Amino acid sequence: MTKANFKKGYASVNGLDMYYEIQGKGQPLVLLHGAFSAIGTSFGELLPQLARTRQVIAFELQAHGRTADIDRPLTLEQMADDVAAALQHLGIEQADIFGYSMGADVGLHLAIRHPNAARKLVLASVTYNLGGVHPGLMEGLGEMKPEMMFGSPWHEEYIQIAPHPENFAALFAKKTQMDRQIKDLPAEAIRAIKAPTLLIIGDSDLVRPEHAVEMFRLLGGGVFGDTPAGLPNSQLAVLPGTSHITLVNRTEFLLPMITSFLDAPMPEAGTA
Repeated sequence: MTKANFKKGYASVNGLDMYYEIQGKGQPLVLLHGAFSAIGTSFGELLPQLARTRQVIAFELQAHGRTADIDRPLTLEQMADDVAAALQHLGIEQADIFGYSMGADVGLHLAIRHPNAARKLVLASVTYNLGGVHPGLMEGLGEMKPEMMFGSPWHEEYIQIAPHPENFAALFAKKTQMDRQIKDLPAEAIRAIKAPTLLIIGDSDLVRPEHAVEMFRLLGGGVFGDTPAGLPNSQLAVLPGTSHITLVNRTEFLLPMITSFLDAPMPEAGTA
């Protein structure tokens, strides 16, 4: 990537100095990372390849990566508002959104709260209610301690790039509190999303496959496509032999399917 096509900085939004990197040229694509992660650990392999054909804007969300925390709770709604404000700050009226894990949840809330900001959605490992996660999993995660992540790629990245590396335990506590207070989204809110959406999960993900199918149906999918009506605007992909953590590294699957989905013409208004 040439220097002419690479830019980084901070967007001052909602009291937050939010770090971003921009690579490439073309249709804007926003990348939203997973929890405890940042641009590198979530998208290190995929980002440069996506940036060959589009303008990729990668944000680091509140308390993550190079974005310092501020005195407010961590919530999906607020992070979605931050992303919308940061896009306005950068002069981008509308962008495609690719979110992974927590970033996919943020992308989902962005599409609901700021529908004009999202052209297309790629949501990897997303749920719209807690029933979408395997039973007992959230309870188990809630019992974790920050020390259990010491030495992991996410903790190592945080130590290297965070403005206050000593605050990892504070981030862990805020994320745990956020998980306890996440509200289920009503099915009507998912059904009302107009942006064409590609849902992606691993076949051994934290998201139950049944939930992904259920969400796909709410987005107009799960129909017989060989009719005059044709294929729905939304798509579902289940990556074989893929866990939650390994999903974003399956570049051989992700790159062609994401590129094909984003490059396809936008549907005409009024089509399902």
